[in-house]
Amino acid sequence: MTESIPTKAVWKVEDKMKKIQWGIIGCGDVCERKSGPAFYKIKNSSLTAVMRRDIEKAKDYAFRHAVPHYCDNAEQLINDPNVNAIYVATPPDTHKAYTIKAMRAGKPVYVEKPMALDYNECAEMVKASQETGQKLFVAHYRRALPYFLKVKELIDNEKVGKILTVNTQYFRAPSASDINADKHTWRVNKAIAGGGYFYDLAPHTLDILDFLLGKIEDATGITENLGGFYAVEDTVSALLKFKSGAQGTAQWSFVTSVERDTIEIIGTKGMLHFNTFAFQPIVLKTVAGKTEQYEPEQPEHIQQPLIQTIVNELQGIGECASTGITALRTAWVIDKIFERK
Repeated sequence: MTESIPTKAVWKVEDKMKKIQWGIIGCGDVCERKSGPAFYKIKNSSLTAVMRRDIEKAKDYAFRHAVPHYCDNAEQLINDPNVNAIYVATPPDTHKAYTIKAMRAGKPVYVEKPMALDYNECAEMVKASQETGQKLFVAHYRRALPYFLKVKELIDNEKVGKILTVNTQYFRAPSASDINADKHTWRVNKAIAGGGYFYDLAPHTLDILDFLLGKIEDATGITENLGGFYAVEDTVSALLKFKSGAQGTAQWSFVTSVERDTIEIIGTKGMLHFNTFAFQPIVLKTVAGKTEQYEPEQPEHIQQPLIQTIVNELQGIGECASTGITALRTAWVIDKIFERK
């Protein structure tokens, strides 16, 4: 697979937006608490319209969140003159189509992760962003969370010295719906999700490692279905090589008898221990025997800090750290792990 990830975006649209009037395509569970309320709680931002294929569910969401417009047609929402920015919160198989349609309609897009089904789809989205001049952001929201910003601060201040290795593991047991074939979720349907739970959860870890340690320039993996509960891979191991020279190992399994969520970064002066999802205290251990713990406060709406940076950038204030270009790097790593050509 040839890497062709751009390093810089050149926008054709320079006008700053006064107020960001969001429309959501797919106002499902993720929009209830994680993301949805942030759009109307942030200054100079409002949630103007929502769409869901089930019109009654769209109406219910609109009523509970005081959203003035709702519909059951994505193109209707994209072309709504009251909406000037789009949040795509549908399953991954529709991310590319909705995102490109919205950008071609002259509207910037914030799309859920994984950005799309594979690297090639993601690359098409980035190309459309550059062709239309519309900005593209991706919901790798950990890049803006105080928890991971603290980890980055410790790394950047060389509290662990030069980074040598990173080791990450995420294990969990199969759920009741995994074991019962009649109750499988779309997250284990390759046509909809791109793969299994790895595609839903691992992008968070791979992206935050890119944010903390820099670009992953090579990756290889072993992917297997060991549990046999569904058709897609449930266990993945990877070797990572960072541009900095650091090396990494990573394992994910969604059919184990133990629960584990750990990231360990080891350097010449010490070690950092933290999590992707659990948000347990960040632990810094130095070679001098000193141990420090940090517990940054988590926001009520976990995506709000990143959405705030998106609103700021659209208004000409600062930059968002999670873009189509940064997410494209993570999509490339995933394709390398799965040996997609």
